[in-house]
Order: sequence, then structure tokens, then C-alpha cells
Amino acid sequence: MDQRPSEAEVEEESPAEKPNSKAKRFDRSIVEGPLTSAVWKIAWPAVFTNIISGVQGWVDHIMVGHLLGYKANAAIGVSFQIFLVVIVFVSSIFIGMSVLVARFTGAGDHEKVNRTVYQGFLTCFFMAIGILAPIGYFAAPHLLGFVTHDATVIEDALPFLRIMFTCSFGMLIYFMLSGALRSAGDAKTPMVLGIVMTVLNLILNIIFIRGLGPIPSFGAAGSAIGTCIASGAVGLFSLYKLYAGSWVVGFPKSGFAPDWGIIRELFRFGLPAGFQGVAMNIGGVLMLTFMGSVTNGAAAQAAFAVGYGQLFLLVTWSSNALMGAAGAVVGQNIGAGYPDRAARSVRIASRFGLIGAALVGFVFMFFPSAMLAIFGLTDPVVVEVGTTLLRVLSISGLFITTALSYTGGLQGAGDTKSPLYISIISQVVVPLSICFVIRETSTLEPIHIWLAVLAGHAIRSILSVVRFNQGKWRAIKVNIGDQPA
Repeated sequence: MDQRPSEAEVEEESPAEKPNSKAKRFDRSIVEGPLTSAVWKIAWPAVFTNIISGVQGWVDHIMVGHLLGYKANAAIGVSFQIFLVVIVFVSSIFIGMSVLVARFTGAGDHEKVNRTVYQGFLTCFFMAIGILAPIGYFAAPHLLGFVTHDATVIEDALPFLRIMFTCSFGMLIYFMLSGALRSAGDAKTPMVLGIVMTVLNLILNIIFIRGLGPIPSFGAAGSAIGTCIASGAVGLFSLYKLYAGSWVVGFPKSGFAPDWGIIRELFRFGLPAGFQGVAMNIGGVLMLTFMGSVTNGAAAQAAFAVGYGQLFLLVTWSSNALMGAAGAVVGQNIGAGYPDRAARSVRIASRFGLIGAALVGFVFMFFPSAMLAIFGLTDPVVVEVGTTLLRVLSISGLFITTALSYTGGLQGAGDTKSPLYISIISQVVVPLSICFVIRETSTLEPIHIWLAVLAGHAIRSILSVVRFNQGKWRAIKVNIGDQPA
């Protein structure tokens, strides 16, 4: 049984735990209130934000598909898949930061929360400016050549990819801030910022993709330009608010030098999540190479870019939000000393996800061609391939939402290594092996690739549930030491 504090103990706060006078108090209902409400309080703003952001991505693909053709859809899909391989690794420190922020929030320690957020920012800045931008710019042509041999796709994809690599710092700041605020119990502020960024992004993308007045049409690259300008504006505003200290998290008023104790913990918890993201996205890139090798490879890649990269977001939007909610609630309750409550929160998050995935799966199963037509995919070959994909994904969504909810629980508790190993097995080894064996022994068809994706999701779900229920995450400790003099 969990031992909970009395009301008097909850109200009493030691001087070391008192926040900056400008900052908001931590929301204690996440560790003391009804558990279902606690999970939903963190999840619904993130779900709404993801839906709004995803719709903006849909508009990009719809505009590109109708104005430039399905090969431009393939260009954006291929480019973003490559971009994710790198950006997920760089942003892995935010997973580590979220683990620490949730723990310290549950313990009511504002000083350690703010120190963690600032050190996360410093590390992100160095990695984005010093590593991501220069290496990404020069490596982009080689990465694209590895994924696709279609000259038209490469021509559209190269400027898109280079812009994203060199101008993505604002996006990273938003990711950092969103993770920190949600882990501290404030999911509404990142929702508002996400809506503002999405609306601005949408307006700018319409201008730069199509052109307006003296501004020429930049085609697929216009989508990257709009994204970087919008996220950069929101990122600058967020840095100002963090420095001012008016949110529930902020920058400290002293100790601006690197704190290697915190940075070590950020990488300790974050790097496995980063390698997990890289492994999954490398698996995705390699799957694209299998798609490119089949008959009508560009059609398969376009169907995958829209079907999996856009429409399947109807599942992953909510599932990723629930993963973050599960992680935040688990971390805070462990920090407050309630591990059993933490375990129950993951099961609640998973049930929410299954309901949403079932509803989306119904639409995918019975109305696939209508969904594809929204994005301008009316070519008979693309529609045939995409219809099969969506029907397979209608089942796959049930597995992936369960996997992500339990992954959030593991990561929130500080076990970021287990999801790494599970992802390598389920998202890389299994689907790629299936595709390789079929290609070497028979003729590889798109349906074989789609079924390989389904198999990977099913195995990921099973392994994630089994690992979480073993309960070894309960013994993980966090220690960043005292503030340096």
C-alpha cells in the first residue's frame, strides 16, 4: 500500500522547496488526486496539440500532392524520415531531462527542476549548432542517394533536407520546453504554444509552397522554410519566458556554467532513448530502400509517406501524447514515493490509447481510398498499394498504442535501456529480416513490407508490456548532487 501524506503535510512546504515568486506552484493533483484524471490532464492537451500539428503536416502534403504530384510527397516523406534519424538522437537529451524534471517535481524541488531545464538547453544548443547543422548540410546528398535513386525525388528533397538540418534549433527548443512543462504537470502551455506555432507554420507554408506576390514558389522546400521560421519565432519567445521565470519551470538566476553532474544524468537516461530513436528511424529508412526496390517503387514510397507518415499519425498523435503523459505521471509518482500508483497510471494510459486506435482502425479498414484522396493520391497504382497499407495499419495501431504507453512508463521511471533493446528487435531486426528473406527467396511486394511492419509492432507491444510488468524500474535512482558553488 502507498503511504500518502496528510493534508497538513501537503500544504506545508519547506523553504528549499518554495518556487521563485514569479513561478507557478507545482500541480500536486498528479500525485495526490484521482489517477485517471491525472493521466488525462497531461494527455489531452498533448493529443490536441499533436492533432493540430499533424493537420498542418497534412495540409503540406495535400498542397504538394495537388500542385506538384505524388513524387513531391515522396520527397518530403523521404527527407523527413532521414531528418528524424538525426533529430531524434539530438533531442534524446529531452527524454533524460523529462525523467529528472518529473522526479524532482514529484519531490517538490523547484531548484533542481530549473537547474535541469537550463542544463538541457545548454546541451541542446551545442549539439544542434555544433553538430547537427554542419554535418547535416554536407551529408544530405549522400543520405538521399542511399534511400532513393529517383532523380526527381532527390531534386525536390535536397533543399528541404538541408533547410531542416541547418535551421531546426527553434523546433528543438519547443520540444525541450514541451517535455519539461508536461513533466512538471503543465500540459496546457505547450498546447497553446503548439497551436500558435502550427497556425503560423500553416500560413507561412501556404505562402512559400505556392508563392505570393513577390515571394516565388519554393515547392517542397517551402514547407521547410515555413516550419523553421514558425518554430524559430516560438523558440525565441520560449527562451524569454524561461529566463523571466514566469512558468512552472524556468532558468535559474545563477549557476550558468555547465553542470557536469546534471549533464551526465541527462545522457545517462537520454542516450538510450536517442539510440532507440536512431535505430527505429534507420529501420524506417532501410524499409524505404526496400520499397524503392519493388516494382513502382516511387508509388510505394508515396503511399508510405502519406499512409504511414501522415494518416497513421491519427494513431501515433494520441499514442505519443499518452506515452508522454504516462512518463510524466510515473516519474512524478515515483519522486513522491508512490510506485504502485505509477504502475496503475500506465495501464490507464494504454486503455485510452486502445479506444482511439480502434476508432481510427475502423476508418482505415472501410474508407481507405477516401483517406488517400484527401492527399491527392488518385493514381490507380498508388491507391491500390495505399489501400492495402491502411488496412494493415488498422490492426497495427492497436499494438503500437499499447507499446508506446508502456514505453512511456518505462522511460518515465528511468528505464530507457529496455525500450532501446525492444525497438532494435521489433522495429529493425524483425521487419528488415522478413523483407530481406522474401526478397532473396521470392519477389518482394508492398504487401510483404506492410505485414513486416505489423509484425514488428506486435512484437514491440508484447515485449514492452512484459518488461514493464517485471517491475525492475522501481529500483532506479536519480542523483545530480548539490548545486555547484
